[in-house]
Amino acid sequence: MAGAARDAASDWEAVRGAADIQYAPLPPFKPDPPGQVPEWLQALGRMLEAIFAPLGRLLGMSWPVFSNILIALAVLLALFILWRLVGPVIDAWRGRSREEAPEAWVPAEAEALALLEDADRLAGEGRFDEATHLLLRRSVGQIRQARPDWLHPASTAREISVLSSLPDSGREAFATIAARVERSRFALRELGADDWAAAREAYARFARLELRA
Repeated sequence: MAGAARDAASDWEAVRGAADIQYAPLPPFKPDPPGQVPEWLQALGRMLEAIFAPLGRLLGMSWPVFSNILIALAVLLALFILWRLVGPVIDAWRGRSREEAPEAWVPAEAEALALLEDADRLAGEGRFDEATHLLLRRSVGQIRQARPDWLHPASTAREISVLSSLPDSGREAFATIAARVERSRFALRELGADDWAAAREAYARFARLELRA
């Protein structure tokens, strides 16, 4: 029993003597001292306090409270000045972007009037299918001539009717005209005066023409 106690004490002393195990208490934690405020900033603070502290006292506020209000006002003033300087630049950039945006394409007035005259001549003879088909074929040719990059050789009227480059009136016009041409050519249903009037009105609205009887 006594031998076991001696062995235990000897083992404990060996552990205590190990250099890689620390038993001494750690020194108390001392936070790093705050950074020193530059002297010029301290001088500026004292000057502002001398100038504005009396005004703060007149308003019933201590200097720490009043100084925070002054800082907030200074930030707002800086933001206002920045906006006054940058605002005109932003407005000019927006205006230039609007000017550079390409205007939606519409047929030239002379070409549109010539096309309607030729188609009206056919419609006046009761050839509404031919008049509507001419309107579609020549208007596609107008786009191909003015904007060849919009179309490819296999472009269909239905594809043209969803071109994002066309204004809404242009897409509506091609959808209206194409639907009647398809009815005439594939459904073998003759078009009437009402069909021609709808196609003519849609094209004139797209070309921004005054409708004429």
